[in-house]
Amino acid sequence: MQRGLDALLKRLITVGRLTVRWPNGSSRTYEGNPGPEAALAIRTRGAVARLLWNPPLAVGECYMDGTLVPEDCGIHDVLDVLVSNVAASGRTHAVARWRSALRVLKRRVDQYNRLGASRRNVAHHYDLNGRLYSLFLDRDRQYSCAYFPRGDETLEEAQLAKKRHIAAKLCLNRPDLSVLDIGCGWGGLALTLARDYGARVLGITLSTEQLAEARNRAIAEGLQDRVAFELCDYRLMDRNFDRIVSVGMFEHVGVGFYRAFFDAVARCLNKGGVALLHTIGRSDGPGSTNPWIAKYIFPGGYTPALSEVVPAIEKSRLITTDVEVLRLHYAETLRHWRRRFTANRDAISSLYDERFCRMWEFYLSGAELSFRREANVVFQIQLVHDQTAAPLTRDYIGASEQSMAPRKTSPAEWDWAARRTDASKRTDAPRSGG
Repeated sequence: MQRGLDALLKRLITVGRLTVRWPNGSSRTYEGNPGPEAALAIRTRGAVARLLWNPPLAVGECYMDGTLVPEDCGIHDVLDVLVSNVAASGRTHAVARWRSALRVLKRRVDQYNRLGASRRNVAHHYDLNGRLYSLFLDRDRQYSCAYFPRGDETLEEAQLAKKRHIAAKLCLNRPDLSVLDIGCGWGGLALTLARDYGARVLGITLSTEQLAEARNRAIAEGLQDRVAFELCDYRLMDRNFDRIVSVGMFEHVGVGFYRAFFDAVARCLNKGGVALLHTIGRSDGPGSTNPWIAKYIFPGGYTPALSEVVPAIEKSRLITTDVEVLRLHYAETLRHWRRRFTANRDAISSLYDERFCRMWEFYLSGAELSFRREANVVFQIQLVHDQTAAPLTRDYIGASEQSMAPRKTSPAEWDWAARRTDASKRTDAPRSGG
């Protein structure tokens, strides 16, 4: 098995340098053109076999169980070498190509996100101990791509800029517009739209942890008369709204339910209304979810190509009025999250075990590199029923952002984390994530 993995690495490494120490104590360095460098030790022959036959799953699992160990570097450095070379060569061995083709064929089964499955999938990732997310997200707990107009913003500044950017595209040009926030998370966007733009917002989620926190935040900020939160699946929503927004939720819908999602948006959006979808996507065409991500992080999840989304929009009779592709913004967001996670690793390890910490380190690093080195991007798609519902040019977006930029965020927005509720204080039983 060592000979086979050695041959694979010799073909793969054409950029940078990777030194591997094998279970028998011998070492070998694989080197190509100048690029990132790292070293690792493979502790067991069983790990060698797993890495040879199913590397997309095995690299993460072996790091989690301690049979793949970075040496004089971190897992981010190891992944940077591996991801850079996969992106540069585009080559995988025959078994990996076969497994990838099989994943594409069976993805509708893997992403068969009916009501019960959707709730279970959401609970797997979002109903973790609430303190975990407060230890690496911004103070508003925005768990989606931030927006870096200059590139040197702090995480808090970039997340606030993201909310302004989204609000501008929603055309919130008068008070008391009704807004549906599909996949509202911990309520940060909904509260901002109500507080700063005068909207009346309903946020829906499938996470009981997020629901409890969002409701308590609304009460703490005195916005419970303008913002409500419900545990509700988008397919069951039967009310109408002037605006609809969905940020970072579409990745959980599944390819077999895109038509259902946009049919729900079309059904709930008023005739003169505006909707905005913000989702991770891929710029290299349809594919499949990385098996490690599907097993440990986002079961049932998938990031779509634009070519997979547009047909469902067209069939729902919605009109696409604006598409923006955010490049590298999520890479920068994840860089901030990864560094904050590392800085708070001791506190996180007190909530969960070492294997959990390694799992999340691998997840945050791999996700960052998928946006920095590979084809992951973020799509923002504006939708209407009536093509006159949005302005004719995009000038209004920047003008709206500028008009809101000088406004200071209220202390309540940043201090909510200090007012921990019973729900977020509760320490859940440790989970391995798998």
